[in-house]
Amino acid sequence: MKRIDAFLELVIKQGGSDLHLVAGNPPRIRLHGDAYTVKYRELTSTETSELLMEIMPNNIKKHYEKHGSADFAYAVEGLARFRVNVFQHIGGVGAVFRAIPTEIKTVNELGLPAVLKNLCRQRKGLILVTGPTGSGKSTTLAAMVDMINRERKGHIITIEDPIEFLHQNKSCLISQREIGSHTGSFADALRSSLREDPDVILVGEMRDLETIHLALTAAETGILIIATLHTNSASSSVDRIINVFPAGEEPYVRTMLSTSLVAVVSQQLLKKADGRGRVAALEIMINNAAISNVIREGKTDQLDNIIQSGGMQGMQRMDSAIRRLLEAKQIDGEEAYLKARNKNEFENYRPDELMADDSGPVADPTDKYQL
Repeated sequence: MKRIDAFLELVIKQGGSDLHLVAGNPPRIRLHGDAYTVKYRELTSTETSELLMEIMPNNIKKHYEKHGSADFAYAVEGLARFRVNVFQHIGGVGAVFRAIPTEIKTVNELGLPAVLKNLCRQRKGLILVTGPTGSGKSTTLAAMVDMINRERKGHIITIEDPIEFLHQNKSCLISQREIGSHTGSFADALRSSLREDPDVILVGEMRDLETIHLALTAAETGILIIATLHTNSASSSVDRIINVFPAGEEPYVRTMLSTSLVAVVSQQLLKKADGRGRVAALEIMINNAAISNVIREGKTDQLDNIIQSGGMQGMQRMDSAIRRLLEAKQIDGEEAYLKARNKNEFENYRPDELMADDSGPVADPTDKYQL
């Protein structure tokens, strides 16, 4: 058992999502969206480094020493897998461990809109799943890949940094590739994947022009591409893709995107009213004639209005999704106001003051373990 496993076991037993280790500070656990301090002493830089170097693969150590940060996956047998980011900061070294559930939940179990099932049944095109860090994109993507894996007979390739959910072959053959371990970059892996007879390619993140261009080209040639962006809405996702390209290529890219885009699913997580976990709110934009025309003409400011009027096709605005969760009493009014895009729609629920509470139901790991 590695020394850090005691902290990670605490995260899982408390139902947390992340462990933060930052030299000069006690450990913190993110629980239902808030970060709580563990009742433990401050970690020194040397101690933090030793905890991390004990579990860091040799090839990752070389990358970390060269670049000052690194990503990798770490598994604790019988507990969970974790996505790890290690970084250097003014006080020494730090790391964040994101817990990855061992069980892949279905679209139904996650309570996601049924229209996502229709999207998974598409045979070609580009589906974007977007949202800020910690918004549950990986969980949604895993559910979508798992559904395709059960329903289709084909080849699914995932390109991730690092590999998070582990998929088993069901009706599909699945090849999972990790940046740094199996390939040099997303663009390299995507270019290679096009020669590997894929039916579906999951691109963990579209970070640069080359990756985005390859993804759009693949989507046009009859492959279903499911990719992520760190954007907060459907319209900003469209703009992000277009703005990556040089200005002179904008008309070409708009036309390309208008024909290859299937849908944009933008999500965020909200605290449940009972305090037991979080629930996803999704904005969904499905490409139709009106959406395609607006993208092609560069009038993305009109997308929100089309989404609002596209309910019959399964589209919904983020604030409409939040309103439904509020009416179903899954979230409270204060959380709805805080996460809404148009605060005016939830003005009645505006909190009088926002108070930070650093206390929480986090146990002292030294009660059980000698760390």
